[in-house]
Amino acid sequence: MLFYYITKYKIIKVSKGGKNMNTDKIYAESIVNEYSAKKTSKVVALKKLDAKAKLPATIFGFSFGIIFTLILGLGMCLAMNVIGQDQTINMISGIIIGIVGIIGVSINYPIYKKILQNGKNKYSYDIITLAKEIVNE
Repeated sequence: MLFYYITKYKIIKVSKGGKNMNTDKIYAESIVNEYSAKKTSKVVALKKLDAKAKLPATIFGFSFGIIFTLILGLGMCLAMNVIGQDQTINMISGIIIGIVGIIGVSINYPIYKKILQNGKNKYSYDIITLAKEIVNE
């Protein structure tokens, strides 16, 4: 909304605390801040390290979970004769495929936790060192 008024009226004087503020100056400062070189803070670096430690486990967990959920659904559809012909072989193969899907979905979380722990162990020294630097500042 502020940008609309700035562009429509060019200059708007806003009264804040008894002082008049020129919004063109504020807008220009925001543009300068956007294009100027930014200092990376230690907190941002800590967040990036934390995300870097957790990302492989998250990607694996979602991918593995989605794949085996679809396999489970395929098995259910075959077992209930939603897809395929009304034959006994479809029901038996659907049950077997469904059991494979259940096993895959069941082991997803323990594997995710193991990968997450490995990522945390890999970056723990860097994260702890940076966190102590932030606390001591």
